[in-house]
Amino acid sequence: MTLSDNDIRAVRARAQLLTAPAADVLTVVRSIAAIQAQSTPAARLAIRARSRGLTAADADASRAVTRTWLMRKTLHLVPMADLRWLNRLFGPRNAQAGQGRRKQLGLTDELCERALEKLQVLLPGKALTRQEILDGLAADGITLDSKSQAPAHLLAYAANRGLLCRGRDDGTEPTYVLLDEWATEDHDPAEPHTELAHRYLTAYGVATAEDFSAWSGLPLGLCRNAFAALDLVPAGMGFALPETDLSAPPCPPRLLGAFDTYLLGYRDRGLLLDPAEAKRVNSGGGMIAPTVLVDGRIAATWHTKRTAKQTKVVVEPFATLPRSAITGLESEVDDYGRFLGETAVLVS
Repeated sequence: MTLSDNDIRAVRARAQLLTAPAADVLTVVRSIAAIQAQSTPAARLAIRARSRGLTAADADASRAVTRTWLMRKTLHLVPMADLRWLNRLFGPRNAQAGQGRRKQLGLTDELCERALEKLQVLLPGKALTRQEILDGLAADGITLDSKSQAPAHLLAYAANRGLLCRGRDDGTEPTYVLLDEWATEDHDPAEPHTELAHRYLTAYGVATAEDFSAWSGLPLGLCRNAFAALDLVPAGMGFALPETDLSAPPCPPRLLGAFDTYLLGYRDRGLLLDPAEAKRVNSGGGMIAPTVLVDGRIAATWHTKRTAKQTKVVVEPFATLPRSAITGLESEVDDYGRFLGETAVLVS
């Protein structure tokens, strides 16, 4: 089917719930397959942009979703029911890929195995912070420099081995729990790569196997085979599931957080972001700035300035924004403030 660039953006935005917000955290996360979550505040904002009526506390309190290291070896928020099979899919691959870096940090295979044995003693029935885990390991003669990257890589390795996952945050500190105690469900698809490809296309609307590979971090050959196993229809520059409605309304202005999945889901981001402005969004080091979406395209970045009385949401547009976009963003900023329990105003 022939689709214009505007059509593709509209289909993608609706698939991402940016034109059809959900009512609960689980529906948001399940609908968009996974939320990148190495930044907890950013993950909260991804939920806000795709829901209505929820608060940051609602996002933090949900036991229907949880975080672990999955796609691209990065922390992602996924439905609890998907945690085990996704861990089986990505865990061994991630653990193998991280071996070289672990050795550089002094995390030998022998030390890691000792640490995993100790974690099975420390964690039952508990949710411990990183420092509490380091203290427990040190008491057994396993000492890691808390200021180095070694603790993070050890915890990621333990997660990839299927031992633990992230629990609720303890104030501003993340906690870690035994996966077997935290995950009470286990969906077990017969063809996990095909299942993931289906979830990906459900969440991203129109895409290619190359996009799927970039998002998942899986080898392109596996991704092409997964696409080939699905009944797909050509759509514009990519493919879509047969059930995808390829007519969608334009996306209203949206305030997206850092690392937003709408931008991270494709290898070629040119349809969503003018390449000339790419460095304003991705300045290097893997950082993706908070962005403003206008008609499905990234039209600005934004940041906040907080005072005792209010939060200023400062928008830095790539070009002059139309009045209709500013009106929509005023509504978005009001909702941003409501979500966080702050008084927020737009500055553009």
